[in-house]
This record gives sequence, C-alpha cells and structure tokens, in this order.
Amino acid sequence: MAKSVPVPCPTCGREHPFTPPTYPCACGAPLTLPVLPGAAPQLLAHRTWQESWVAVRCAGCGRQGQWPRPEFDCTCGAVLQLPVENVPAAGDGARPAVRRAARAAFRPVTIRTERDAVTAAQRYLRWLGYTHVQRPAHRAAGGGVVDLVAGGLVVRVDPTTLPTTVRDVECLWLYALADDATGVCFSLAGYTTEARARADGLGVPLFVMDLSGAPRALNDRAEAMVRRR
Repeated sequence: MAKSVPVPCPTCGREHPFTPPTYPCACGAPLTLPVLPGAAPQLLAHRTWQESWVAVRCAGCGRQGQWPRPEFDCTCGAVLQLPVENVPAAGDGARPAVRRAARAAFRPVTIRTERDAVTAAQRYLRWLGYTHVQRPAHRAAGGGVVDLVAGGLVVRVDPTTLPTTVRDVECLWLYALADDATGVCFSLAGYTTEARARADGLGVPLFVMDLSGAPRALNDRAEAMVRRR
C-alpha cells in the first residue's frame, strides 16, 4: 500500500494525510502517482479536461501514460489538485536511449460522445501509419461488432462505462477471422480479467483510452503494433 503524504490546505491552513492512488500500468506493474509531500497544492476552481490528467512514467517499464490528477477534498470545502513529479524509468542514465525516427506528437480528441471515441481511435491508427482507416460501409447485424476498418484491420471501439467483456473480444476475433484480418479493440472503461486473458490467447491487440482521447497499448500484441510503426 502506498505511504500517505502530508497535504497542507492553503484555505484553512490544516494539514491532512493523503494516500496517493495506485493504478495498473500496461506492463502489469502497480504505478503509484508520486505526489510531492508537503508541496503546495492548487485550489481547484474550474476543472478542465487538460488539467485533469497528468503524465507519469512507469519506473518499471518506462512507459509514460496519462493518469487522473490526484485531488483532495478538504473538510473546509476546498478542492485541491496535488502536484506530481515524473518518475525516471529504471536504468535511466545507465545507457543512452536508442533514437527512433522522429514522428509528430499524437494529437488526441477529447472524448465526450461515442462518436468522439471512434474518432479518437481512427486518428490514433492513422498516426500509427495505417492508411484508409474508415467506418465500415455496412454495419454487422446485431449491433455492429466493427466500428472501423483499415488495411488488414477490423476495429472495435467500446465507449461504454463498463469493461469490455470476453464475449466482445471473441466476437471481434471471429469477425476478423472470417475477413482474414486482425481484430483490434479500443475500450474506454478497460477490460475484464477474462477478456484480457482471452485476447492474449487469441492474439487480439488491446488498447485503452482515457477521456483525453489518448490510447495506450494494454498487451504485447498492441505494443507490437506501436513498435512496428
């Protein structure tokens, strides 16, 4: 369990203990947001999407992901945003990083609707280098297993607030198999444990998206897609 850090409230002057939240990194390691102990928090008057997320690098695998910025509700009524430091990846300084071909930074689409989620996945695939990423001309019977198609890919985008299920993964895989393509899944709420295990067994790349519209690879097959591009 993460150790608590002291949080001073700039409104009432009281100091409170706060336990930083821990999230699962795509590599499987727990990532505890490194809240700076004793640092002056910011009073939150108006919440914006951009300021609600913070970039933190996993010390285990080196991935940098976007995570919800930690907040604290003081008993005086003030809502505080807590400062977070980035953690260097394991082995930083031991050897120089291998430079890859330069690529423009991905520009996400803020997700407010189901259409936004599909647009975010479409833009990300184009950023990876897949061409002709488009919505299928004909939706599959029974609700549309596939939301996007590209060269050799059929893509499902799950914008719901419930984790994507094993049945969803299996349906996508069967659809891709019939189309001689690779099924790729994007989910806003993540995946059930069974769905992740089944996807690994079937070789289905899994991506998860946050509300800022920035997808990240969740399994080895998804990581391989990103590395190839």
